[in-house]
Amino acid sequence: MKKIISTSILLSVAVFVTGCATTGDKECCLSGEACCEACGEDKDGFRPLFNGRDLSGWWGLKTEDPAKWMALPIEQLVDKKAASLDDIQQHWSIEGDELVNDGHGLYLTTDKNYGDFELLVDYKTVAKADSGIYLRGIPQVQIWDYTEEGGKWKIGADKGSGGLWNNSKGAKGKDPLVLADKPFGEWNSFRIIMAGDIVTVWLNGKLVVDHARMENYFDRKGGVPAEGPIQLQTHGGEIRWRNIKIREIGPEESKQIQAKAK
Repeated sequence: MKKIISTSILLSVAVFVTGCATTGDKECCLSGEACCEACGEDKDGFRPLFNGRDLSGWWGLKTEDPAKWMALPIEQLVDKKAASLDDIQQHWSIEGDELVNDGHGLYLTTDKNYGDFELLVDYKTVAKADSGIYLRGIPQVQIWDYTEEGGKWKIGADKGSGGLWNNSKGAKGKDPLVLADKPFGEWNSFRIIMAGDIVTVWLNGKLVVDHARMENYFDRKGGVPAEGPIQLQTHGGEIRWRNIKIREIGPEESKQIQAKAK
C-alpha cells in the first residue's frame, strides 16, 4: 500500500499541473480532462473517479472553505496537496474495487474541480459512524447511523441518510424525504445530481432530496462555488466506497434541471 500511495503523490501533482498523468505506455484519465481517454466513459457518459489500482487523482482535505484554499498561490497549493497524502497513506487503503477508510484522517478529495454533474457512488459503513459527501467542497450529503443506538437521533439521524444536513433548520432538503438506508453490512447506493446550487439525491433508488437549494456552509449569504471537488468524508468509523462515477452536465441540461426547482 505504501508503494501505491507514494506513486500517487507524484501522479496527483502531475495531474494538478497538466490535467493528465502517464502510467506505463498510455495516458490515464485521472482528472476527467478530455485530453485523456484511457479510462474512458461508459455509454451513458460516466467516467470513473477511482481507477481501481491506486489513489491517483485524489488528495486529502478536511472541512475547509474552498474559497480560501483555491486562492493559494499555485506553489503552495501543490505543496498542500502533496503533504496531505502522507495522512491519506495512514488512513486509506484499497481492497479489490473498494476504497476503505478507517474512520480517521483527511477526506479523500478529487484533484479535479467539478461544476454541474451527476455522481454515482456506493458506500458501506458501520454502527456509530457518520460520514458524507461534499459537493464542490461544500458539506454535505449526509450519511448517518440511522439507528437509535447510534446516539444521534436528536440531530436528525432518525430521518436517515441523504439529506443536505448543513442547510439551515427548516430549509428544503435538510432532512431526507424518506428513510432509505439499508441495514449495516449492506451496500447503499447514491445518485446525486447538482446543477447550479440545486441538488437532487436518490438513496437506494428512493428520492430523498428533490431539487433543493444547497447552502454554502462557509458563507450563508453567498452561493455555493461554481466549481469544486468531490470529497468523501470520514468521521468516527470505517467506511467503504466503490463504483464511484461522474458525468459532467452541460449548460442546457443544467438550465432544465434548475428550472424544475422554481
